[in-house]
Amino acid sequence: MSGLLDGRVAIVTGAGRGIGRAHALALAAEGAKVVVNDIGAGIDGAATGESPAEQVVEEIRALGGEAVVNGDDVADWAGAENLVATALNNFGRLDVLVNNAGFLRDRMLANMSEEEWDAVIRVHLKGHFAPMRHAMSYWRAESKAGNPVDARIINTSSGAGLMGSIGQGNYAAAKAGIAALTIQAAAEFGRYGVTVNAIAPSARTRMTVGAGGAMAEMMAAPEEGFDAMAAENISPIVVWLGSAEAKDVTGRVFEVEGGKVSIADGWRHGEVVDKGDRWDPKELGPVVEKLLASGEAPTPVYGA
Repeated sequence: MSGLLDGRVAIVTGAGRGIGRAHALALAAEGAKVVVNDIGAGIDGAATGESPAEQVVEEIRALGGEAVVNGDDVADWAGAENLVATALNNFGRLDVLVNNAGFLRDRMLANMSEEEWDAVIRVHLKGHFAPMRHAMSYWRAESKAGNPVDARIINTSSGAGLMGSIGQGNYAAAKAGIAALTIQAAAEFGRYGVTVNAIAPSARTRMTVGAGGAMAEMMAAPEEGFDAMAAENISPIVVWLGSAEAKDVTGRVFEVEGGKVSIADGWRHGEVVDKGDRWDPKELGPVVEKLLASGEAPTPVYGA
């Protein structure tokens, strides 16, 4: 039986464990050849000396699929370039880029260090841009050479990036940036045959279980029945977005949890009050009250 992704080549970053591993296995199960990227880091980004990507590649091959390992740092410019080259050198093409790699350095903003801020912004935001940029260089060159391009970029945002999350200001800012980057890239890359979408997943991973407290309780596996927090629940939308069927879907952010799928509705222009002249600050109190009353209240920040 043919799969949705037969003949397609995919890269998945941060694919050694958790959601990334589930993506790699699901893509391979639908016929994709997969580059499994992971540097073997802990949830705080520190090196562990492990090579979980190799285990995922072995799983894919044991099931009859094709996969190779890549251990580059996706937030390193040359590393991201080599990641794309790994797909091209091993499989001769690239069709799907799934940006998933990331880690946490949680702390309240009033106590957060510069290093904690920089590290999280780097791995999430630059770690999305750099692979995207090098993949796009390949696809643009193919398009300009007259070769048909039907490519996909699938980014990983978060509910924290869409709504905010107490104690995760660096992570929330990075994930919000990824949502905006997705919309921007979709507008720029469409002319070359490339769609760009994002997911905001909710699932049990090392990062969510490690959060402790109510979050850990919510993420706990059920004793029986459907496991709504299993990482594998997230991957079907990634597989579909990576397929030819999704060629007309771009610039969207999908929230995914268990069996639920929805499209997040981002920033939109609100009601306008136009004086036709410069405002006096003393006039603006009633105007702002009117504008606030006319719109919906924002979704509360997670943990607030």
